[in-house]
Formats: sequence, C-alpha cells, structure tokens
Amino acid sequence: MSGYHLAQMNVGVLNAPLDTPRMSDFVAMLDPINSLADASPGFVWRFRSEGANDATEERPFGDDLLINFSVWESSESLWDFTYRTDHLELLRRRREWFTRLDGVFLVLWWIPAGHVPTLAEAGERLDLIREKGPTPEAFDFRTPFPAPVPA
Repeated sequence: MSGYHLAQMNVGVLNAPLDTPRMSDFVAMLDPINSLADASPGFVWRFRSEGANDATEERPFGDDLLINFSVWESSESLWDFTYRTDHLELLRRRREWFTRLDGVFLVLWWIPAGHVPTLAEAGERLDLIREKGPTPEAFDFRTPFPAPVPA
C-alpha cells in the first residue's frame, strides 16, 4: 500500500431543482448510494454538507452544479465502486437528471494518506485538468497516473 490515496471530484449540471418530481428518483437514490460508498472496500472519506448525509446543499462552483467529492485508497477501489456496484444504475440514468457536459467534469489526483482535501483544492484540480489536460497532478480514468513514490 502506498502512502497516497486517490481524491476525486465530479460535477454535474442539474436538469431541474432537486425538489421537483423530475428529480425524485435521483434524490431517493442519494442515501442508499452514499451508504454503499461508505461501506465499500477502499473508501476513505466523502464530502458532506454540514449536518447532511450528502453534498447537495453545497454549490461552490455554481447554483446548478452538484458535486461529488471523495477519497479512496486506490484507483481500483474507486473504479470498483463506480462501475461494479449499484452505483452503475445511477450512472446509466444520469441523463434523466443532469445535462450532458461537453467539457471536463471529473478530476482525480493523489493526496498523502490522511490528508483531507478542500473544496478549493478540488476546484484548482478541476481547473488544472481543464486547462492542461491530464497530468500527474490532475487526471481522469482514461489517462491515469500512478501514485507518487514516497521519498
């Protein structure tokens, strides 16, 4: 095990306000999917709005942008949760709830184990991948980079 964990943030543009009938299935899936993440092998941490079990109240990058922000022990553990659990159903239905984004909406980056990344840090990493493309400092699943080698 390396001394690094994988941070990830993704953003999505809502098709409608969360309190509308159009979004009811998505809202109903939040707690079960978040609980599944919390119990998944390799899960370390996820961002939550104060006093909530999800991050839907936080809109640091715009009123219509939801964020998902978490830390995992490895890229494999994040991949397994994302694509090999019930979370996949949420992904398959995402066009019902979110507008298709032409730009980059996901960023991954390595952090020292034990570090809790901030929203500002996540925003900087998202800006970095949008400006420079995938680099060891900000990448995606299609262009992964290995964890740094501890000095």
